[in-house]
Amino acid sequence: MNVLQNMVATSDIFYKKENLPDVQVGDTVKIQLFLELPNPDSENKFKERLQLYQGVVIAKSGRVADITSTITVRKMFQGVGIEKVIFLNSPWVKSIEVVSSAKVKRGKLYYLRSRTGKSARLKRKF
Repeated sequence: MNVLQNMVATSDIFYKKENLPDVQVGDTVKIQLFLELPNPDSENKFKERLQLYQGVVIAKSGRVADITSTITVRKMFQGVGIEKVIFLNSPWVKSIEVVSSAKVKRGKLYYLRSRTGKSARLKRKF
């Protein structure tokens, strides 16, 4: 058991990020993710690029201080809802920026999955 505790402690130090914003359910966030794409020119090398993903946080799991904390971000793309679960301390996440906040009364906003248009709007927090 002692060896397992040592491994967990060292992985916390290795993957832990210190400059994470306080993300709440209902926030609109802008996330930059690293992507590795195969390079057609060479066989063993990959191309890296940044992908911007912006949407509403509909669920949050764990505390921000915890290494296994995740958020579920939902966005609408061409009339289809796309959800992505993002580990906050992942090395693939370059930056997280809170664009706006909304006043919500629930811990999970799964009801947004069945709503479109004006009924899917959230009240802004000023």
